[in-house]
Amino acid sequence: MPDHTRRPMHSLPPAQQAGILCNDPQFQRFAALRAGLPTTQCTANAAAQYLRDVCHVTSRAQLNHTNTARFAALRTEFDAWAGRIASQNH
Repeated sequence: MPDHTRRPMHSLPPAQQAGILCNDPQFQRFAALRAGLPTTQCTANAAAQYLRDVCHVTSRAQLNHTNTARFAALRTEFDAWAGRIASQNH
């Protein structure tokens, strides 16, 4: 029988984290605002494109091997924007 225990987000591979983020409506809004898109374009596809552009990858799968620091910085920016962590801005 498969174990369906949820793992903490930080313990997942970066590509899997990116997939989860891009399906999160709050991240979609963050991505649309950061990309200068109207909030009507808050979609998983638009968020995925934003993420790929910011991390300089052509596929989220590449995040498992390259630009992991940029992805981590993007996650931190999003978490601060979403109020999940304290903002680094003073």
